[in-house]
Amino acid sequence: MSEQAKHQENETEEQPRRSIWLALLPIILFAALALVFLKGLSDGDTSRKLPSVLIGKPAPEFDLGPIEGLLVNGKPVPGFKVADLKKGQITIVNFWASWCVPCRQEHPQMIELGKMPDIRLVGINYKNKSAEAAQFLRQLGSPYAAIGADESGRVGIEWGVVGLPETYIVDGKGIIRYKFIGPISKKALQDDFLPKIREIAGGGAK
Repeated sequence: MSEQAKHQENETEEQPRRSIWLALLPIILFAALALVFLKGLSDGDTSRKLPSVLIGKPAPEFDLGPIEGLLVNGKPVPGFKVADLKKGQITIVNFWASWCVPCRQEHPQMIELGKMPDIRLVGINYKNKSAEAAQFLRQLGSPYAAIGADESGRVGIEWGVVGLPETYIVDGKGIIRYKFIGPISKKALQDDFLPKIREIAGGGAK
């Protein structure tokens, strides 16, 4: 067999192999990304300590109405505005949406925060239809003292929201003291978030 014929034969054998690898490449890349994502979830720490330019500054101005049709114990859950963050009590502001899978994942921790007597938990429903948001809370329970409906997403932009969920600790004067990005796991709640609340309540993190 001539060298040219051998070369052609080798090329013929290589082509199916290349096709197989090209077909498998997207699957391999997807699997690698999925592993990275799952590892982040299992570690309970997914990019949640990114800095924010709003730390140490007053919360942006806003006035949000409630989620239409949402009732808890037969009563509508009110909306809220920035003035409600300046009444002397530490407020936890949680940005969430019904379409956000990690929001569902962290909801048990929101329930726990909502039961704490020394803080006020409020939610901002981000880019979400009222009916879908109300159904989400009817299924899982509503831990929020108030919920503002940010259907346009404008308030989220002003707060610097980059991805849901995001949770802020605001002191009694309306100053943002801490930002937590991603779902709050049980571990993160105990090891990170609650100590930060205690620190701010004691006059720290200024």
